[in-house]
Amino acid sequence: MSDILNHIEENHKETQRLIGLEYEQLQQLLQNAERLHHEKQALLASKKVRIIAGGGGRKPKLSIPEQIILTLVYIRHMTTFQLLGIQFGVSESTANDTFNYWFALLL
Repeated sequence: MSDILNHIEENHKETQRLIGLEYEQLQQLLQNAERLHHEKQALLASKKVRIIAGGGGRKPKLSIPEQIILTLVYIRHMTTFQLLGIQFGVSESTANDTFNYWFALLL
């Protein structure tokens, strides 16, 4: 779990300062975003023609809540993707890809 997500879990009152949402709003956003993500993945899987069984491949380094927090931190602070990558322990391109995926999904 990322340091920012740990900090938010331990200090609910600082959520507004870090990402621009109250803690309760964040929890509701996380639930709705995960639901949207699973719906999108199910739709993509239903259209995919598979030769090899699903379930393989590299697992993501960040959990879904961490990916959403990364997106919210970028929107709130407009930092570079390089710095976001360092903060969340991923590469600059992964931070960029993560932001673009979730930003489009949350619009």
